[in-house]
Amino acid sequence: MNRRLLLASIATMSASRAVAQSLSPPAPAPSATTDAQQRHIRDTTAVGSLSLLLSRAALPKVTNPRLKQFAQFEIAEQETVADVLKAFETNAAPKGVIQAPSDAQLMQNLDAAGKASVEKLRTAHSGSEFDRDYLRYEVEGHRKLLDIQEVYLRNPNNLDETNIAKLARGLIKEHLTLLADLDKAV
Repeated sequence: MNRRLLLASIATMSASRAVAQSLSPPAPAPSATTDAQQRHIRDTTAVGSLSLLLSRAALPKVTNPRLKQFAQFEIAEQETVADVLKAFETNAAPKGVIQAPSDAQLMQNLDAAGKASVEKLRTAHSGSEFDRDYLRYEVEGHRKLLDIQEVYLRNPNNLDETNIAKLARGLIKEHLTLLADLDKAV
């Protein structure tokens, strides 16, 4: 008797679930991105691409061990941010792996001044002057990144992008503190 009741209950639950799903409204289509969202993604991508390229160029040349560690962390972070922003912008399916952009892809996001900065760092010789130049570039870039997040967060209009900007803002503030400490050591 209990077995029949159990089977009847399972059948009823399955039927109820099917009816409920057929009555629920379809999921809303993704909304078009606004100009503010597009600007936020474009600007964050441009400055983040510059930081990633500079860090990749700096990693083999940096002489200060803590600054070298910072470059490693920055590379990992900016590769992740680039992947997240690209997925968000293209409404890509979720993936559990990071697809790091190539240097050629990153260079497409830079203006002439950014490209010149990358080339200058790539051709510079290792040493304390190199360390100071890399540090200066990173401080300038992180200040720009912080400004970009703050501007978007004044008038946020998308939950996911707002959360991305909040997370980025926190990490950028941490990096500016680390860079200030590194500036004293370099």
